[in-house]
Amino acid sequence: MNEALKKKVVVVTGGAGLLGREFCAAIAQSGGIAIVADRRLEDAQRTASEIAAAYEGRAWAVELDITSKTSVLSCIASVCDKFGRIDAVVNNAYPRNAHYGRKLEDVTYEDFCDNVGMHVGGYFLVSQQFAGFFRQQGGGNIINMSSIYGVVAPRFEVYEGTPMTMPVEYAVIKSGVLHLTRYLAKYLKGTGIRVNAISPGGILDGQPAAFLEKYKGHCMSKGMLDKRDLMGVLVFLLSDASAYMNGQNLTVDDGFSL
Repeated sequence: MNEALKKKVVVVTGGAGLLGREFCAAIAQSGGIAIVADRRLEDAQRTASEIAAAYEGRAWAVELDITSKTSVLSCIASVCDKFGRIDAVVNNAYPRNAHYGRKLEDVTYEDFCDNVGMHVGGYFLVSQQFAGFFRQQGGGNIINMSSIYGVVAPRFEVYEGTPMTMPVEYAVIKSGVLHLTRYLAKYLKGTGIRVNAISPGGILDGQPAAFLEKYKGHCMSKGMLDKRDLMGVLVFLLSDASAYMNGQNLTVDDGFSL
């Protein structure tokens, strides 16, 4: 175990999800205390138990709905009551409704607004409420998960011949997250709170071989990333090694966005 995050208390929203589980494990492995915050409390508890089995005392579960102010405030209060402080929050949750993922022509106005509102709105709400807590505490760290498709226009050609598409909501959401990050960083100037973002490339999750081949053609070597490929940049942004990074976006995509 390294000590880059020695005893730092880090809340990870969507902590029981695909990336969230890996983020929480990386935090614990680096000496921090991972707060697995998820709207599915049983999943959060299961994830925390698995991590704590390997890193005793370094994971704890809490229920969190990022679209509910009451839930966000309850999460903050619970973690603060348990550990006495919160050093950082990672906005990683991925809320979406049952119609998410349709092609542009099939997306309704209502679904577009619902999905953008839940995701960007949820990141705003978590950031707003945690920033209020961090102000009182005297400092804190907010990390927002964006995407390469918040940085560049979608490469629609990689989806040709597959049932996949790049949802319009996703591109709008992730670009919005990046500017929310910059806004917060400047607004919170002088408070001891820093705000940065991570923009990953595609993450391996059972995608069709045809898609993987086309995607890799735009990359420098590996192509689609494994979940573990993001852990180094996360730990860096959470650690004191990045103490003077603020309002920045770190892209990890094997060159896909070039």
